[in-house]
Amino acid sequence: MDVVRAAARRLSRTACIDTKVTKYSDLLSESARVAATLVHSLQNGDGVSKSTVGIMAPPGQHYVEATWGTWLSGGIAVPMCLTHPASELQYVLENSEAKSVLTTKQYASQMESLASKADIEMHLLENIEASGSTEQASQTLMQLAEAAAHSKEAQVQQSLDEQLVKLRHTENDGSLIVYTSGTTGRPKGALHTHKSLRTQIQGLCEVWAWQQSDRILHALPLHHVHGIINALYCAHYSGACVEFMPKFSPDAVWDRLKRQEEAVTVYMGVPTMYSYLLAKYDQASEQDQQQARAAAKRLRLTVSGSAACPLPVMSKWEKLSGEKLLERYGMTETGMVVSNPLTGDRRPGTVGVPLPGITVKVAPLPEETDQDKQISAEFIDGPGELLVKGDNLFKEYWRRPEATAEAFDQDGWFKTGDTAATQGDPPYWKILGRSSVDIIKSGGYKISALETENALLTHPAVKECAVVGVEDEVQGQIVAAVVACHANAEEVSLIGLQKYAADHLPPYQIPKILQLTDQIPRNAMGKINKKALIKDMFSRQG
Repeated sequence: MDVVRAAARRLSRTACIDTKVTKYSDLLSESARVAATLVHSLQNGDGVSKSTVGIMAPPGQHYVEATWGTWLSGGIAVPMCLTHPASELQYVLENSEAKSVLTTKQYASQMESLASKADIEMHLLENIEASGSTEQASQTLMQLAEAAAHSKEAQVQQSLDEQLVKLRHTENDGSLIVYTSGTTGRPKGALHTHKSLRTQIQGLCEVWAWQQSDRILHALPLHHVHGIINALYCAHYSGACVEFMPKFSPDAVWDRLKRQEEAVTVYMGVPTMYSYLLAKYDQASEQDQQQARAAAKRLRLTVSGSAACPLPVMSKWEKLSGEKLLERYGMTETGMVVSNPLTGDRRPGTVGVPLPGITVKVAPLPEETDQDKQISAEFIDGPGELLVKGDNLFKEYWRRPEATAEAFDQDGWFKTGDTAATQGDPPYWKILGRSSVDIIKSGGYKISALETENALLTHPAVKECAVVGVEDEVQGQIVAAVVACHANAEEVSLIGLQKYAADHLPPYQIPKILQLTDQIPRNAMGKINKKALIKDMFSRQG
């Protein structure tokens, strides 16, 4: 809600650009109408929905209006992945107990079927009635919509304050559910409160010096915290302008960055995006390269995250732009935790120091071998499992009390499952890797190997399978599958398996490498040693 409050103070500024230019006044006005529609459709006599609302909208104005409108109705926003198959979207709607789904004409036919199965209301954001509801429950929202449309700041503030009183709004109310990939079973919905979002946003705005004169080129997915909080919420909290791209394209990114009028000042991406940008640069003419270097130098902030950035990529970008990429670390449950500095020493291979209001430490490894002791000598603190405490933390996994309890230690520290340590002077945090091999980091996505395995095992020819991450300089890791087929089944091919998986998994979870075997080795307990499997089955990739 703090983002909406901030918007009310900057009504005349440009908020976002997709196919058109939209001011903060227009965003706030349309968001109030969305809220009135939600309250009216759910027949809440007190003007409060307090419901979870699925959001299936492309990057741009409608996505923002859906989010703010959900908050203004008292609801919890549930962003959905635009590339997920129907089965995954259905799961999110049902698991989050969504009472409504907000979408656009582009996704109407797909979402209409899913909404019908889930027995929930569907609203097209393009068709939200201009007049809205005239019921008593929605009058404050409609007053807010009209005041914002005419940029009457005093009336906007008054109507917004009245609506928050009506909502009985508190900072501990649920605000956003972001789904994790999870290490076991289906994805879990991490519930953030308005307080946890505010802590994350204010911390990043402070250390990255966000300002209203900033202009960010946004090409990240809007169902992960990187794209949602770091790139979108921080920009709008600061009164900056967000230029949305429908999807990442290295050509389109370079074309926009080269434009000097209304120059882009901030860009955020995953390491794979920077690899593609550098590859496109290498293929360009000398004149285009000169323009690209000038464009990169105009960026005051370039952030890389969601996976460790390969050192060659860091080095090439620094040579091109004159600045190191800024790496940071966070999770769905925590938002950003630590960050390299905006000014000062950015150390490749590290993720910096804790953000304001956040405390981190490491828990000792359960067993320390001689090799572990040798590694420990390189560091000041650690290695061990990284633990986090602060107001940035999520409230709970939605309707998963046991999983929530297991995620924290007895003293309330969140257990990240990542192994970390500090080194250098002053000490910077370094993420050494996932404590489990069942989370694959590929192209900025965190992928559950178990979820991919479960999908592949439904193939009639597949007897058993193991999914692993094979190291790759560009992607970080590539999703690879080891498959053993039934004795009398026709042997599967990579293309055939990919076509089958496309009906069950989002594109980034589909294996890119396939190795066939007669039998997958297991220990006496029936478990697969995936580290040994990678060593035995795969040669070095890339």
